[in-house]
Amino acid sequence: MARTTVAALVAGALALAPVAAPARAAEQPEQPREYTPTMLVLDASGSMTKADAGLTRMDAAKNAVRSVITAAPAEARMGLTVYGTSTGSSDAEKTAGCKDVTVLRRAEQIDKAALTAAVDGITPRGYTPIGAALRTAADTLPKSGPRSIVLVSDGIDTCAPPDPCEVAKELRQQGVDLIAHTIGFGVDAAARKQLTCIAQTTGGTYTDAPDPKSLERVLPRVAASALRNYQHAGEPVAGTPDAPSAPALNPGQYLDTIGRDEKRFYAVDVPEGATAYFSATMSYPRGTVPDRQDINGLRLRVFDANGSDCHKFESEQTTMSKDGETVSAAITWEGAKKTGKNCAGAGRYAFQVEWGPASTDQPERLPLELIVGVEPPLAGHPGPAVAADKVALRAQGGPGRPVAGGGSFSVAGTLDGSGHYTDTLQQGEFVFYRVRLNWGQGLAYQVRYDSTPGRDTSNIVNVETTLYSPFRRPIESDRTAYTGSGTVLPGNGRALATKPVRYANRTADDNKDRMANIAGWYYIAVKLGRPIAGDQQPPKAVPVHLDLTVGGAQEPGPEYVGAAAAGPTASGERGAPVAVENTASQGSATVVWVVVAVAAVLVVLLVIWFVARSRRRQPTGFQR
Repeated sequence: MARTTVAALVAGALALAPVAAPARAAEQPEQPREYTPTMLVLDASGSMTKADAGLTRMDAAKNAVRSVITAAPAEARMGLTVYGTSTGSSDAEKTAGCKDVTVLRRAEQIDKAALTAAVDGITPRGYTPIGAALRTAADTLPKSGPRSIVLVSDGIDTCAPPDPCEVAKELRQQGVDLIAHTIGFGVDAAARKQLTCIAQTTGGTYTDAPDPKSLERVLPRVAASALRNYQHAGEPVAGTPDAPSAPALNPGQYLDTIGRDEKRFYAVDVPEGATAYFSATMSYPRGTVPDRQDINGLRLRVFDANGSDCHKFESEQTTMSKDGETVSAAITWEGAKKTGKNCAGAGRYAFQVEWGPASTDQPERLPLELIVGVEPPLAGHPGPAVAADKVALRAQGGPGRPVAGGGSFSVAGTLDGSGHYTDTLQQGEFVFYRVRLNWGQGLAYQVRYDSTPGRDTSNIVNVETTLYSPFRRPIESDRTAYTGSGTVLPGNGRALATKPVRYANRTADDNKDRMANIAGWYYIAVKLGRPIAGDQQPPKAVPVHLDLTVGGAQEPGPEYVGAAAAGPTASGERGAPVAVENTASQGSATVVWVVVAVAAVLVVLLVIWFVARSRRRQPTGFQR
């Protein structure tokens, strides 16, 4: 799980002095509930008229789609595309039939009545142009950001070219945020291979549905997962296979891909006395059945610019990858504070990321999020000493405030201080929330899963919650088995809690207390796993309650070189810069620093003249 910390800006090119301008960082307003735009692609070819267990395949598919519509959240963005409805399946009609793809509803905020009416009107007749349908579905989705396709087919493409696997490669080239999940409805080995190729190429999942009942169980689960996928974010970057050629990264958040058992290098320039932070995050696709042998993880190592091993490493792994878990590994490098010949002092350091262990059941490549931070040395007092006690959880009354957990750190749902919050999770979801803590504040929370009907194996799932620092480093977690009865995490009346956030916490006796050492957004992950028995029943929705206490009073933070009485923290904007917060002089105001990098003294003078005559430039700030 994650271990990430501070990000701050360091001096830019040519070692010129920074120009500072105070500015109050605008807090981003609460975002509406966000779901991944999802296009259902439904096979309506002639083969769907075949009867199976008393129903035609088309009737079974319609029933499954109606279940998806009924269960979909009101804020879901879901569309419907079909193929095979406008022509017959004769040889004379093949040319037209292979172009027979119709978008019945675009992936906009769901209109359940209109979408249901569109489903009711489908009549199967023609060919199976899967490749063309994938292209059409992708073209109707947004051009950027997370997007999902859920394809249901009862057979192999009968129109290639375009070959569906080649189209899947095209989709992959559009970005790692476009994922196609496929379901084989009573398919043979050739169709299963083709549908698996589509899913694995795009980072999605393939699921078998051998009969109508299984399709009605499987499709709602796959669609629910597609609506709240992990949403990757970051500036595109390409790591290299060795340290000397690694791309140099400034503080910020980046996005790459990595293959199974692959090692990729990234470089960071670290000034004298500074501390570097580097983290990597991966989210693994959900599988049909959780498998404790499905072990995946991340390993990090530090090297100098010449490729010499600095003997500093960290690793994290999960044994429940098919449960859709997210894994982060983070490393803190303080070599720039030391003296010596190797791996010491200011300079360029390379960070190696390895996807390992790596399960062969996972796609060959997956997205990799990276966070880079550089923290300047202290210039003065670090602030108050470590507090004696953690924040205590207080009872939170009332009916509860609805909140939508996000599918990733970058779109985490906001918890606005102490309160009782409610959400609903589908089996197989792993969602994130965030809580703002200033210097001197801490938190405590519990998660409660409501009871659901039935006590069979379809109710037995793994549940878990993890508390993360502002830069994704896990502070504490707890997990147990949920069997349909009301369940609280952590158990025995405890709470997951922090001490008040202080720089001095880095020297605390308890490692968990050391993690609450920076002001900013703290993250809470909540998981409702896949049933241990697999897809024997339709996926169940479970109401979830989160009781949160934010305690402690705001207080001065540490004093850093170049930013008096300030410390690095998250700015409050998703995907936006990480700022330096001047809590000593401005309360919660934010001071954002710009490093002006120029190549000649004349340019410097022109900039200074312009600033004096006009106004100070708007700062770009620290990045995360």
